[in-house]
Parts: sequence; structure tokens; C-alpha cells
Amino acid sequence: MSDAARARLDFNTKQIPMLEVSRQVTIPADEIEMQAVRSQGAGGQNVNKVSTAVHLRFDIKASSLPEFVKQRLLQLKDSRVSSDGVVIIKAQHFRSQAKNKEDALQRLEAMIQSVMVRRKARKPTKPTKASMERRLENKSIRSRTKLLRGKVESE
Repeated sequence: MSDAARARLDFNTKQIPMLEVSRQVTIPADEIEMQAVRSQGAGGQNVNKVSTAVHLRFDIKASSLPEFVKQRLLQLKDSRVSSDGVVIIKAQHFRSQAKNKEDALQRLEAMIQSVMVRRKARKPTKPTKASMERRLENKSIRSRTKLLRGKVESE
């Protein structure tokens, strides 16, 4: 068995912990698919022989997330969400596979938490009478200034 195949086997046999996004929302381990791949970039021999980077795949539509969270995730304008509704996160910042795995899970958790926050609806307010008067006064002052910049007519 090659080193790469052994790394994939070892990686897949290790249990991924259940991801707890909030008190009410948890993601079972079987909904998160992780695969060890080789990292890109500089790193010498280590990059060429060790699979330390992690590809995390999470299917939004097939998940057990609440419906409103699924809808918001699918509406995200994020390059990590594919047109099929699959979140793909590549973690390769660290030199160890375990740290990259943890980093990928944290990034998925942060993404889900960001859509769970409900934004307060904006209440439109009317400008006060004094602010409207100030605005009109400033406009008239500005208008007079600009009139003075006109051409000077000679007689």
C-alpha cells in the first residue's frame, strides 16, 4: 500500500467529532466529509510526501440544519459554496494534518454561525425640523458661493 493510500485510510478511520454550532444546532459527523490532500506552495520535501492539507465537504441540502439556516447558506455570495449547494473548504495553513482538520471545522462553524445571526430590521426615521432647516440653510450658502464664481461682465 502506498503512503498516500495509507494516509487516506488513517485519515478516514479517525472519528470526526460532532460539530456543535450552537446549543440548538449540531452537525453529526457523518454529514461532514473530509479528505487529506497534499498542500500547495513552499515547504520542501515535506510538501511532496505528506498529505497535510484537508478538503472539507458539507452538503447543505442533505444536512440536518434548520431550514432557515440552509436557505441563508445557499443564498450566501461566497466562493466556498458551489452551485450544487456544497460547502468546500480547503485548509492548508498549518504543517500538521490535525491542525488543518480543526481549522477547517472552525471555518465551517464560523460560516454557519454568521448566517444564524438575525439582523435587526431597520426602522426608517424622519429627519427633525431643525436638521431640515440646517440643510436648506447650507444649500443656500453654497448656492451663493457658487454664484460668485460666475463670469464677471465688463461694461
